[in-house]
Amino acid sequence: MSNDAALPFRLTIEVRDACLCLHVQRAARALARRFDEALRPVGLTNGQFSLLMALNRPAPATMREVTAVLAMDRTTLTANLKPLERRGLVAVAADPADRRSRRLALTADGRAALAAAVPIWRRVHGTIEDRLADPDALRAGLVALAGPATAAG
Repeated sequence: MSNDAALPFRLTIEVRDACLCLHVQRAARALARRFDEALRPVGLTNGQFSLLMALNRPAPATMREVTAVLAMDRTTLTANLKPLERRGLVAVAADPADRRSRRLALTADGRAALAAAVPIWRRVHGTIEDRLADPDALRAGLVALAGPATAAG
């Protein structure tokens, strides 16, 4: 049985060429692969770099603050924290004000790993921005779609 009349191939081509979600997903995967490869020498993935950077703040962060910055649910954040905690890059402790909540902080090793990764990130990020006609407009458009991320959550 064929659905050619209901779903012609030209619809597939239309979606392939116009779908913003598809194009953003493809670009995100390509960027993730590029940063993963570049950060491999310091033992981080792009996601781990972003998570460590979200924890680079004057005081330990709450889970809620970090999930807001990374647009990530709590379960995913917890899963992503575990390997970093096992490696001694992140410390997870009970919040003194609310023992049910957790506070997240970089350890000295976490700060060192992040410091080693930043020059790599700057180099790769600069190379990518140089290929874009207007990186500020792209960033603004992506922020408009996703909503602003704040350092303090």
